[in-house]
Amino acid sequence: MGLGRTRSVALTGLDGTLVDVEAHIAQGLPAFIVGGLPDTACSQAGDRIRAAAAHTGTPVPPHRITVNLSPASIPKRGSGFDLAIAVAVLAAAGVVGPGVASEVVHLGELALDGRLRGVRGVLPAVLEAARHGVRHVVVPVENVAEAQLVEAVSVHAAGTLGDVVRWYRELRADGVALPVAEPVGPAVLAAPRRVDLADVVGQPEARVALELAASGGHHLLMAGPPGVGKTMLAERLVTILPPLARDEALEVHAVRSLVAPVGEVAALDPTPPFVAPHHSTSVAALVGGGSGVVLPGAVSRAHRGVLFLDEAPEFKGSVLQGLRQPLESGEVVIARSRQVVRYPARFLLVLAANPCPCGMSFGKGLECRCSPRELRAYAARLSGPLMDRVDLQVQVPPVRRAAFSDEAGEGSAAVAARVLAARAVQQERWADGGWALNGLVPGYVLRRAPYRLPRAATGVIDRALDLGRLTLRGYDRVLRVAWSAADLAGRTVPSREDVGLGLSLRRGEQVAA
Repeated sequence: MGLGRTRSVALTGLDGTLVDVEAHIAQGLPAFIVGGLPDTACSQAGDRIRAAAAHTGTPVPPHRITVNLSPASIPKRGSGFDLAIAVAVLAAAGVVGPGVASEVVHLGELALDGRLRGVRGVLPAVLEAARHGVRHVVVPVENVAEAQLVEAVSVHAAGTLGDVVRWYRELRADGVALPVAEPVGPAVLAAPRRVDLADVVGQPEARVALELAASGGHHLLMAGPPGVGKTMLAERLVTILPPLARDEALEVHAVRSLVAPVGEVAALDPTPPFVAPHHSTSVAALVGGGSGVVLPGAVSRAHRGVLFLDEAPEFKGSVLQGLRQPLESGEVVIARSRQVVRYPARFLLVLAANPCPCGMSFGKGLECRCSPRELRAYAARLSGPLMDRVDLQVQVPPVRRAAFSDEAGEGSAAVAARVLAARAVQQERWADGGWALNGLVPGYVLRRAPYRLPRAATGVIDRALDLGRLTLRGYDRVLRVAWSAADLAGRTVPSREDVGLGLSLRRGEQVAA
């Protein structure tokens, strides 16, 4: 009887594929077949579409309907294809004019009464559509603000299937363009400062480490007894990080769109994300995965921001080991039998640990009740391969009464200004290599001309390497920290003191503020 076409988007992680939705209606016993590797939710679209179309006064013909989602070799998941399939079927039935919807992307789930329900993943789907030159996208009202974050696409908000059918009928009869949705709210939110580094009392060594971590992208471990401010410091790290650029914020919110409740992603927040999973979290929850749809984990939700693991030794060993690959590569690769899913995971790792299971093994340790065996087992939970990837290790001692004063410590605004200036220097220095931060520069670059430091500056780490007290990875990471210390101090080349600072922080020794 007829053939109808339109478009949608299939997501594999954040990577999308533009899907041609084709519908054919032929004589035969009533049937609704969806092909092209649909999952259960997608293959059940026929029942929802028949009920929704009948409720809106445009019933689907009682014939054999075949829907193909091309390319057919890519899995299609979820109910977000409902609207596209419905439009293609109605086009094949002659309800919608031929060709009027063929270049429009449709996203949304249909209710049985014809209402359109919002779906997850609209932002990465619209971004993919824009990359393929699509200029019109129809989405449910709940997803309008999210879709409007993509500037190159005209977003059309539909409340029901009947609205979409009416638009295309008017477009065919009178040439009336699809109505563009009005802006729902501000495209970019102001970055609120709910917490400030000035709230932290004392802890000069930890402040130095925090500033170095923010300026060069260095991972950080803070060890100390309970109640000394480790969590406060970690929570305030995002307040001294530079705000996200637009493309960075889009990448962060695209990940959030896959896991957040529908409608939550409504504006770009330039504040770097802060994610702090509980120590009982699983490998899939931290790294990403799932038995059906492979969803991003905490490391991807912390992309471009901070991943804070409080009570780090309490995490399962397999969970902590899952961090090793994303720490090196900046992405998570999850392999399944039919697909390989990649999620970005360029985050700043902050670990917090007590000195022992009871937390009282500090100073003389007179109140500690842990046995030597328990102490060794507790320390071994943070394995060598993981800790070798942590640039900064600082002891956070108990705060003394002498630290109390009427004057607050340096605030986040002043520290953030220094961090921003240091990052600008790094971006200019490493622009030719494509690195933005000292923490991302390969070690061989720092060990060769023109960035190789004189022996007078590297003597202390040369000896540590020869004596086996420092691995080659650790040697390179000390050099990266030294360059960040020099950038914060306004020096063009790290000094011997900068290298010594990097080594002392890597060993977890006390340093001068």
